[in-house]
Amino acid sequence: MAFQPLLRRRVLPIAGLTAGLALLPKSIAHAEEPVSDPVKEIRMRKPIYDTPSSEPTATAISATTPPPASGITDKPQEDNSPRRPTPTDRLAKELGRGRLFLHRYAVKTEDGLNVGMDRFMSAEHTFTSTIASLAPPKESNEQLLPGSIYVLVAAMAGSIISRNRNILIRFVTPIITGLATANYVVPRTTQNVGNLIWDFEKQYPVVRDNHLRISQGIRHFVETGKAHSQMGLAMAEERVSGARETMEDWVKKGR
Repeated sequence: MAFQPLLRRRVLPIAGLTAGLALLPKSIAHAEEPVSDPVKEIRMRKPIYDTPSSEPTATAISATTPPPASGITDKPQEDNSPRRPTPTDRLAKELGRGRLFLHRYAVKTEDGLNVGMDRFMSAEHTFTSTIASLAPPKESNEQLLPGSIYVLVAAMAGSIISRNRNILIRFVTPIITGLATANYVVPRTTQNVGNLIWDFEKQYPVVRDNHLRISQGIRHFVETGKAHSQMGLAMAEERVSGARETMEDWVKKGR
């Protein structure tokens, strides 16, 4: 029959497998001898990897742990080595010094300008107030423009009159004529100018004493001149009256 070889080929392996299963032992084979208390055996069994008896502390771990290769940590490490200044630091230091020097120089310059302006403003105020104090009051009816011209003409006339005299007379005569004219034309202005000059002379005792001495001499000379002029006028009046009486007598006798 044609299918017999095929059947043999399929049935024989199956029959061999069945016979092998039937002949297998029913007990479990162990590599070691079985123990009576397996739980106790598990507890007493040592682990595969040996571990130390006590766990190390965090300080010991951190002491033995090397720093990371990148150098980046959560807390920066303190560097006790001295740090040398970089060129940028030196440049910043020099720029700071220069700025401080310029600031001090600018402050000193500003203070000097402020002091100079204060002095200038004070001098200007003093000058303007002094000039304003020389002007005559309105109730005096003095006019400075024609009066100053009259004083100048009188001084020039005194200089012309004394041109053939010695140098002292040529120097004093214009002053005398100018002062006399000023006292007559603008008396209040002349008095204000005299008071101003006297205020300046008070600051220098030598000039003040000389001024007082000269003014007393001039006043004595003027008073003496007035007295002599009055005496001469009286003598002239007496002579005129005597001459008139004589003429009257001659007229009477002639009749």
